[in-house]
Amino acid sequence: QVQLAESGGGLVQAGGSLRLSCVASGRTSSSYVMAWFRQAPGKEREFVAATRWLVRSTWYADSAEGRFTISKDNSQNTMYLQMNSLKPDDTAVYYCAGSRIFSRSSTDYGYWGQGTQVTVSS
Repeated sequence: QVQLAESGGGLVQAGGSLRLSCVASGRTSSSYVMAWFRQAPGKEREFVAATRWLVRSTWYADSAEGRFTISKDNSQNTMYLQMNSLKPDDTAVYYCAGSRIFSRSSTDYGYWGQGTQVTVSS
């Protein structure tokens, strides 16, 4: 099994920045796709960004392209989401997730963290 733990959320003003972290432990695989999802109250969980663990492959949602950057430190089993130019619409609980294949659908991910709250004030 894989365990994921997010951190780094908080309250920021519009236009500000945050960096989220996700630490993976347990039976991780170098072939895994690691992703960030977010969910606002009353809305479905939506894809934000993803990366393969060891190779140079990244994917972004249209809402994240140009503002968010996904990265990783393989030696520390840690994935990051650098979020710049934050907007109130970015307010949500952010989750990291793991899958054996790339997908933009949350139903294809079998491993999830507990989530970290991001709130962007106007």
